[in-house]
Amino acid sequence: MSFFSLAHAQAAGAPPGSDPMISFAFMAGIFVLFYFIAIRPQRKRQKEHEHMLGALQVKDEVATSSGILGRITAIEEGFVVVKIAENVEIKVQKWAVQSLLPKGTLKGVGAAGEKK
Repeated sequence: MSFFSLAHAQAAGAPPGSDPMISFAFMAGIFVLFYFIAIRPQRKRQKEHEHMLGALQVKDEVATSSGILGRITAIEEGFVVVKIAENVEIKVQKWAVQSLLPKGTLKGVGAAGEKK
């Protein structure tokens, strides 16, 4: 017999099997990592934004999600009225208020009818 015929006659070794618990632990680890990198920080930002919207008051200076700066002149159930210039007020949905600005910010940028 030749070497080649002996090589074909030998049974192929079975591939090493992996433990299913290791695969499960790996998938669980990836989910936990994804949770701490993506889901948890997003929920935290969402809660902070909801808290900020609940604490809005008249005369607060705000920036909307579209980049408009102004001072709140009225608050309704789902809307706020924002003064963006002298004799110019707009009504926006509350969720569109992106951030609460520190007092005096509008004076520095000349918005909402403030004189420099």
